[in-house]
Amino acid sequence: MRRLILTEGDPATAIPLSQGEAEALSAAELAVVSREAGSPEWWVSAGTKVGVARVGSLHVTIRPKVTMDRMVFLMGYARKPTFWRNHAVLLDVEPDLPEALAHAFTRLVYGAIEQGLLQGYKTVDDSLPVLRGRIRVVDQVSRRFGVGLPLEVIYDDFTIDIAENQILLAAAVRLLRMPGLSAEARQKLQRLRQQLVGVSELRRGSAVPVWQPTRLNARYHAPLHLAELILAGDSFEQRVGDLEVSGFVFDMWRIYEDFVTVALRESLAPFGGAASLQHRMHLDEAEAVPMRPDFFWTSLDGHQVVVDAKYKAEKPAGFPQADLYQMLAYCTVLGLDEGHLVYAKGNDIPALHQVVGSGVTIICHTLNLDASPASLLREVDTLAADLAVVQFGSRRRQDPSLSRP
Repeated sequence: MRRLILTEGDPATAIPLSQGEAEALSAAELAVVSREAGSPEWWVSAGTKVGVARVGSLHVTIRPKVTMDRMVFLMGYARKPTFWRNHAVLLDVEPDLPEALAHAFTRLVYGAIEQGLLQGYKTVDDSLPVLRGRIRVVDQVSRRFGVGLPLEVIYDDFTIDIAENQILLAAAVRLLRMPGLSAEARQKLQRLRQQLVGVSELRRGSAVPVWQPTRLNARYHAPLHLAELILAGDSFEQRVGDLEVSGFVFDMWRIYEDFVTVALRESLAPFGGAASLQHRMHLDEAEAVPMRPDFFWTSLDGHQVVVDAKYKAEKPAGFPQADLYQMLAYCTVLGLDEGHLVYAKGNDIPALHQVVGSGVTIICHTLNLDASPASLLREVDTLAADLAVVQFGSRRRQDPSLSRP
């Protein structure tokens, strides 16, 4: 099988592809492809998705710019800030995301179930020849029409078929469907699947069961949180032309956006006020043009802050102008004299733009995703503290160097 390895931010490389493969890569949004007229090769570069995919006989690996463990931290923190602030899931140094996730997942699960599978009570509706629990009278009358047996009953069963085990099984099945997984990883996952015999397998497209962290399931917490991240990935199987395309990918821009907005909300919580993620508003009075700034915060005294998170894998030498225009529109609609763009740190430094004739200042911040989780969260705390100060805008306008690097 041919392999294509792409890394976020790397320049495009010339790759021999068939017309169908190039179209499939583009249609599945796995890569950016182009070709000069008459050339037998295609120029291919990574887009904003990371993960693995199979396009016909072509195995595609798209690696993130950040390390695997850092990517998992960003994903996890956005879902469960308290847990991921105090815990870390160590990933093996693997070239492919699924391989790293599979090894980390099986390691955590086997550590959790070495004392045996977790059991709990589950409410069951059933038809039985003997009485167990209590009779569902309405169902007995409507379904049996006076016939004594079987009995329509409801009872609580102490079983391994509970939400926690169902989530672990679903994650194992999802990992097994990933293309390019090593034989060792598949063997561990298959063995885990056998140990979970008796647990209901979730149907494709069905909602993930809800579980609550308690003292009783404490040993399951780490593998369950990782399982939720695995199940949050975009697993797909489709046909593009004559080629079968399957894969498991994440949108890096969404991971970054979710992390920034949730982390800001957590950091601003001590200051009070109200935070809104994906704030709903409109550009025009007829409300025909919707707008969704990533983060909007109102302090206790009415001070308002609008923030947009911008993940740019290519790490541009200058912040894109379209982002500035978008933020200017947000500030105009909200009647604010200041807006904030938060980028993943690249080749540029934080910047301040005073818009001519509008009285609006747009401040571009950066976050260092290569920093340790603790350092990264401290950066967010510093940014949040700045945003929470009502008069901070005038101070920055006098001296842009005060913007945090």
